[in-house]
Amino acid sequence: MKRTMKCARYYNNRDIRLEEIAVPEIGDDELLVKMHACGICGSDVLEWYRLKKAPLVLGHEMTGEIARTGSKVNDYHTGDRVFVSHHVPCNTCRYCLSGHHTLCDTLRSTNFDPGGFAEFIRVPPINVDRGVFLLPDEVSYEQGTFIEPLACVLRGQKIAHLQPGQSVFILGAGISGLLHLKLAMALGAGSVFVADIHKERLDFAENFGAKAAFLSDDDVCEQLKDSNAGHLADLVIVATGSGEAMRMSWKTVERGGSILIFAPPQPGIDIPIPLFDLWQDGITVTTTYAGAPSDIAQAIELIRSRNVVVEDMITHRLPLARTSEGFALVEMARESLKVIIEP
Repeated sequence: MKRTMKCARYYNNRDIRLEEIAVPEIGDDELLVKMHACGICGSDVLEWYRLKKAPLVLGHEMTGEIARTGSKVNDYHTGDRVFVSHHVPCNTCRYCLSGHHTLCDTLRSTNFDPGGFAEFIRVPPINVDRGVFLLPDEVSYEQGTFIEPLACVLRGQKIAHLQPGQSVFILGAGISGLLHLKLAMALGAGSVFVADIHKERLDFAENFGAKAAFLSDDDVCEQLKDSNAGHLADLVIVATGSGEAMRMSWKTVERGGSILIFAPPQPGIDIPIPLFDLWQDGITVTTTYAGAPSDIAQAIELIRSRNVVVEDMITHRLPLARTSEGFALVEMARESLKVIIEP
């Protein structure tokens, strides 16, 4: 008789059901990992992105304990504490060989089974090979749920070539925007400013060290200049999919500066680009998607060394049976910041 487990299956943001399914069987080259903590990502509540694949078990910010190993797995053992990456690259295609691992077709198609909002996951052979990371003793399961989002943020700031002493303006004070704030400070940014439409989010930003935080519906350009010695920002990070934030980025970047489009914009929405202004002012616009294994390894070290402190971002811990409540908190984007699901 097959063993069963609980999972939270996503149908839409207001319909997430606690269901009972079979515990996955593993092959000789695979792992079975017991979930201890899994964060709800902002992308999990983007219905335009998720509904086309529903119903499914989401959850990719997952840490746990190895419950069973396949007979051919030698590098990991039962009881090991691990973070498991859901997406892994092939390391051999033209994208990987040129350093663009997150553009790899394999990375965009791999996953574990069924998802982090379940009591157990099966880790396929390719993920075992390059997507399983031992958690240092200093990193708790809860802290480990920040590894994947921090890796994404780290890759973005690398691509944007953040330099020590630069001023940074972050549009959007959700979890990714605030991780950008913490990382930019850790990497030596001169001053970091944040804008959001919700006052509650700005309170978080100020508590985490932002030099100033502004409501997005105010005269942000002038406030930024007043707080930044008369200048706009050397690097503007768009950490929200809002079209208005995208338009604001053109207005708040300093001459010779850069814009990093971090959050995914909804497909089909076109935003006019002031090409002449960008050309005349020497503005670089770049994008980023996901994190590569090297980014994950560095994110783990940033958390272990406490160069980036993450546990103060946790606002809610909920059991698997209350995953639907967690999604509502994240979608509302007010008083919650990091919502973690635990068994």
